[in-house]
Amino acid sequence: MALGIEAVGAYAGRAFLDVRGMFRARGLDLSRFANLMMEQRSVNLPCEDPVTNAVNAAKPLVDALTPEERGRIEALVVGTESGLDFGKPISTYVHHHLGLSPSCRSFEVKHACYGGTAALQTAAGMVGSSPVPGVKALAVATDAASATAKASYWEPSEGAGAVAMLVSHDANVLELDLGANGYHTFEVMDTLRPRHDLDSVDPDLSLLAYMRCAEESFAAYQRRVAGADLVDTFAYLAMHTPFAGMVKGAHRMLLRKQKGLGARDIEADFSARVVPSLAYGMRVGNTFSAALYLALCSLLDHGEFAEPRRIGLFSYGSGCASEFYSGVVPAGARPTGDIGRALAERQEITVEDLDVITDLSADRIFGVRDAVFDTKPYGALFEDRFEGRGLLVLDRIADFHREYRWS
Repeated sequence: MALGIEAVGAYAGRAFLDVRGMFRARGLDLSRFANLMMEQRSVNLPCEDPVTNAVNAAKPLVDALTPEERGRIEALVVGTESGLDFGKPISTYVHHHLGLSPSCRSFEVKHACYGGTAALQTAAGMVGSSPVPGVKALAVATDAASATAKASYWEPSEGAGAVAMLVSHDANVLELDLGANGYHTFEVMDTLRPRHDLDSVDPDLSLLAYMRCAEESFAAYQRRVAGADLVDTFAYLAMHTPFAGMVKGAHRMLLRKQKGLGARDIEADFSARVVPSLAYGMRVGNTFSAALYLALCSLLDHGEFAEPRRIGLFSYGSGCASEFYSGVVPAGARPTGDIGRALAERQEITVEDLDVITDLSADRIFGVRDAVFDTKPYGALFEDRFEGRGLLVLDRIADFHREYRWS
């Protein structure tokens, strides 16, 4: 019986920053700009957090269900590296604001950027093992960037948002190839969040770990799937995308080692089978646990799926864990909602605006006991892009309890 993603949707904020402009404003070396392959990065406002990102991604999927179908969601799994409490999972807030049945498992999983895949595979496992007809699960990958050192080369890549995936036996978006999974993991300190207000990044080590995991997890996939070929088996590839340039480097390495191809053939393959998955990431930035699944959304919107086609997916999480797996996209599969239009509707902000927003965002982070989120400092932006649009926003924190409202 088919098992996989029934519906998928994304939320990528309502404001963005031009990355080239950020390089100039921060005095960064523009000769390194092209290596990022980024155009824009989404920015969360202080009234947004991992909960609002998750709910705003998932709500259109849930709203499209009948009451009976919504009642069949028996598990909510939220993957994030932006947790808000050591004990209380953000899934409890997400469950409440989506109006899901109380007869529902609810929990949070974490492994850096691999968290979204951990959520998806856990949800699929629960659905696949359930004897209940029509059972569904909701997997959500959501994150919010922490404060980072200004004028670092990591800062321009950080995005904002979430991707939600409804998992069931009606695999209308992606039918998983069950058992076709390759894994690779080892302990490494490449990228971490040792404090709620700090990303600690070793870019060179992270790149090396990502490359090693891409190679080793696909090798593990080949041991599971006889005759699997990186080029011939998959119509497209979607990979975890911290920034598009990192994906290009991993793809180049894999095709050199796997197929012995030269630069021209590698570039042609990259353009044909990988670039369609990068269109949204180049405009949003790194969404951490959601990055691979934003790439999947991009691929669905920019690839050619007039007939069913098999795709390969590579997931990486710092620290580290990785997985290469595959599935078949049915003919005509698309994400829920118009993601391209939503990106076009974001409001551009300046680096000066970003600095104000970042300072104000300190009130929304882990461990805050009491705060009120006054939108006046960015009132025009809020009124233009949030007010009256039915988006969930953070209103206040009262004795650690987060209170939200609909815009």
